[in-house]
Amino acid sequence: MPEAPEKFNTAMTTWQEWQDAPWGRLRYSIAEANLLRHLEDLGGEPLRILDLAGGDGGDAIRLAARGHHVTIVDYAPAMLAAATERAVAGGVTELINCVEADATDLPRDLANGEFDVVLFHNLLQYMDDVPGTLASALSPLKPGGLISVMAINRHSAPLNIAVREMDPAAALAALDTDQARTQMFNSALTLHTADEVIPALRKLGCRDIAHYGIRSFCDYITDDARKHEPDFYAELERLELATTARPPYMHIARLFQLTAWKPR
Repeated sequence: MPEAPEKFNTAMTTWQEWQDAPWGRLRYSIAEANLLRHLEDLGGEPLRILDLAGGDGGDAIRLAARGHHVTIVDYAPAMLAAATERAVAGGVTELINCVEADATDLPRDLANGEFDVVLFHNLLQYMDDVPGTLASALSPLKPGGLISVMAINRHSAPLNIAVREMDPAAALAALDTDQARTQMFNSALTLHTADEVIPALRKLGCRDIAHYGIRSFCDYITDDARKHEPDFYAELERLELATTARPPYMHIARLFQLTAWKPR
């Protein structure tokens, strides 16, 4: 896990600016669209969703707005306070529950296998034990429930460095390492690929695993100012949604998202 919740508390302003930027909005809108492909299979009733390391509710508020009950677990108090504020602003306070805890060491009442959906987004890159972490994330899920795993795609790192930083030597070095660092939260990362995580999910018994890419194009367009133009953003979002599950684009996307069903 990141070294201390204070890193997230002090980075709140930068984080919220990132969320409001086009690349942040795409991350949430595409992830939601991918989830909606599968939520109907769980029935039309409001679902119980657990958002592990859910921060300030970027995913949770969207799902609560659709009538689902979402529990956000995070160990940064400032993030949870911001999630509560967003829930009030969105009129969904009765559907959002915030719990201050380590997402890998849940209180007993949350780890009892009662949730229909578990979100495990952007946490894997902070973990040393991928199989153990995934097993822990599956434990709160009902048999036959849905898990969504999202992480930074290691394949995107050399591309991002070469295109955004114009540094081919650094991009070459990035080909052979899984280590990186997040500037926003000043934390070390271990990057993975979907092809590495899918077998780990299968060994845990998960079935019908779907692989999606998030931001297959956005991060490699260097004119960031254009992305703020409403018409350009709308076209970019349509392109991203059209290619989120289309090879080879999801393999080079900045993030990968995997959805899988827990065995019954």
